[in-house]
Amino acid sequence: MARTWLAVPLAGALIGGTMITASVLSFSPPSQAVPAPPTPYVVVAVNDLGMHCSQEDFSEICILPPYNTLRAQVIRPGEEPEIMDGDVTVSYTIPEHSRSSDKTNFWTYAPQLFGVNLAPDVGLTGHGLSGNIPVVPGEEYFEVTGIPVLSTDDSGRLDPYPIGVVTVTGNLGTATTRTVVPVSSEMSCSLCHGDPGHSVAHDILADHDAMHGTDLLNQKPVLCAGCHADPALGTTGVPGIPMLSHAMHTSHAPHAASAGLDNNCYACHPGIRTQCQRDIHKTNGVECVSCHGDMAAVGNPNRMPWADQPRCSDCHDKPGFDFEQPGKLFKDSIGHGGVRCVTCHGSPHAIGPAITPVDNAQAIALQGHAGPINTCTTCHTQQPDESFFHKVDD
Repeated sequence: MARTWLAVPLAGALIGGTMITASVLSFSPPSQAVPAPPTPYVVVAVNDLGMHCSQEDFSEICILPPYNTLRAQVIRPGEEPEIMDGDVTVSYTIPEHSRSSDKTNFWTYAPQLFGVNLAPDVGLTGHGLSGNIPVVPGEEYFEVTGIPVLSTDDSGRLDPYPIGVVTVTGNLGTATTRTVVPVSSEMSCSLCHGDPGHSVAHDILADHDAMHGTDLLNQKPVLCAGCHADPALGTTGVPGIPMLSHAMHTSHAPHAASAGLDNNCYACHPGIRTQCQRDIHKTNGVECVSCHGDMAAVGNPNRMPWADQPRCSDCHDKPGFDFEQPGKLFKDSIGHGGVRCVTCHGSPHAIGPAITPVDNAQAIALQGHAGPINTCTTCHTQQPDESFFHKVDD
């Protein structure tokens, strides 16, 4: 089944002894290139958050497991292009990250932390580092969750921006795209935690025991979300105990300045080297707190973590333009007759043109330049005559 739609231009707008290469982190101005030759399908793949975090050691504590998400939207080009929600097979690989279980002890401790015995290189949702991406029932996009990719590639190099290859195969032929499947294990708890002779995790648990009368040091490994509800992991926590985001941000807010960082958020999200926010907003001087507020605001118990997020319309205002649908985040919203916002603009925190070359590569391959997908002939076989006003049903 497919959906017909019209497209016209959008309004443009030393970890573990390893080094991040300068080419990965260097600024990349909007680039020009020759787009790829026409294919039977146009496929655009994105990450749902723009950066996922994990850990290297799970023997004492688990804040976040290996868990990444890829989404893809498939379009059949034409004078009136069609959004595909079936009749094609969508698959993915992460060529330089074909294995993970020899890079971390997560699979050893998963039974104690999550009550499951996982096959090597298989994540919590049963997906591995390659496979098919199923269509989301009732929706016009494909999604695979729980990909257990880590920030170290198969050669042992630090790589927080792994490249995933997404392939579409159907009756008309095959098409591929490349997108970033970002992940960092850099959470810099060591900026504040750690005692001589003890691990950082040991110090965190000891501090928790001293402050809250718990006995976590004798219960290792500890899943933080086991007691503190975490919508990111789907855990409900223990009644009367703050949600994980509330507890973390509220307790650390008074101490954030002691880390001595220009951006306090980067003490944890995800660290001081890996860039989480690397999009056009960063280029324009918009920082984390500009949209999310400070740590105390994020820790407000009246805020629902992972659901109450900034909206494009909080800052962007243009007569006749639509932004997110009511009750939906940017990453889940649609526009332009069913095209997803992220399909044209890019992942949250990596909205194009990004400052990282790898995040711009997909747009350049599709249309010849970085930034939002705003070249009509990316999907249209003929340039449309209609004007486009950035509305959901336009």
